[in-house]
Amino acid sequence: MEEHTALVTGAAGGIGAAVVRLLAEQGTAVAAVDRDAGRLAEEVAKLRAESLPVTAFPVDVSDSAAVNDMVAAVEERLGPVDQLVNAAGVLRLGPVSEITDQDWRAMLDVNITGVLNVSRAVVNRMIPRARGAIVTVTSNAAVTPRAGMAAYAASKAAATLLIKSLGLEVAEYGIRCNTVAPGSTDTPMLRSMWHDRAAEQHTLDGSPAAYRVGIPLRRIGRPADVAEAVAFLLSDRAAQITLHDLTVDGGASLGA
Repeated sequence: MEEHTALVTGAAGGIGAAVVRLLAEQGTAVAAVDRDAGRLAEEVAKLRAESLPVTAFPVDVSDSAAVNDMVAAVEERLGPVDQLVNAAGVLRLGPVSEITDQDWRAMLDVNITGVLNVSRAVVNRMIPRARGAIVTVTSNAAVTPRAGMAAYAASKAAATLLIKSLGLEVAEYGIRCNTVAPGSTDTPMLRSMWHDRAAEQHTLDGSPAAYRVGIPLRRIGRPADVAEAVAFLLSDRAAQITLHDLTVDGGASLGA
């Protein structure tokens, strides 16, 4: 079996943590990246206690110089990175008329600039080797308008087009670039949006007043559902798939 080295951002919780676990269970050496050094250390310690090949690399993905140094350190310690998963994400809610400069910058810094910084640092090392796969976790909000989520949706839409355009540029080197767009997934980010016991049911049912349909499959997604989609797109089973956006939302965006 071919050995792989993966770099996963947003690795301290939610979808990123599920991706780290799944790839490590498949035998991939994983560089787990997150700006929350304490929580990252805790998550990695749990995985290493299970003898899974995961190493922590704390960094703020919005800092391009720090990202370049981190990628160099990953390759020195673990070997050439041939799989990248951009799963770091920040959510701030509010209508466009009320979004603050601070919240706007926070989402852009991580959701698009962070994706650029990490993807650029990794792909520049993949190109001479003429191999690699990149998957960026976006959101179904990137293609479906959501009241109160415009800034977040804009950042995720930007990330989607960035990765598709990158994929076009590096296809000649055999490097594949795809995105996975989750809907409502049981993560700390989703639960931060729930303010009462009925919130989960409201998510399933939708809200006509907000022009939002529910979830046709009638279940909240799990981080593992998204991780499976990511792992597929990284794998040789997806060898002919690039520039693709795979939606994992139980039908919430009605196939948009």
